[in-house]
Amino acid sequence: MATSDPRHQFGQASETQAEQFLLAKGYRILDRNVRTPLGELDLVAEDQGVVVFVEVKGRTTEAFGGALLAVNHRKRAKLTKLAALYLAQRHWSDKACRFDVVLVQGRPSDQGQIEHLQNAFDVGERGRF
Repeated sequence: MATSDPRHQFGQASETQAEQFLLAKGYRILDRNVRTPLGELDLVAEDQGVVVFVEVKGRTTEAFGGALLAVNHRKRAKLTKLAALYLAQRHWSDKACRFDVVLVQGRPSDQGQIEHLQNAFDVGERGRF
């Protein structure tokens, strides 16, 4: 959906940059911007047989810390619920999964710097719900 909101445009550009970064690393993108009544998953990918839920954060400056600080406990809990819903809807509850965070820092037009945290946080034994 096209928007004139500069913050939304920046978020979309950051997600595109993160998607291209992950594709270059060999990830397969399964979904983007999965909207549910509970919220939205930015990117869902597959990496060597593991379903990866990727939270993308775009920042124009370093003022708010790195990727790990961008996803607090509350956000992690929400992502966990969204991932469980995603897996249940596809009858994939037996698949291994993990949560990655990608921080895009700087303007996308400047090819912002990317920080990628694989397995940024755990939700259960061996990454399974």
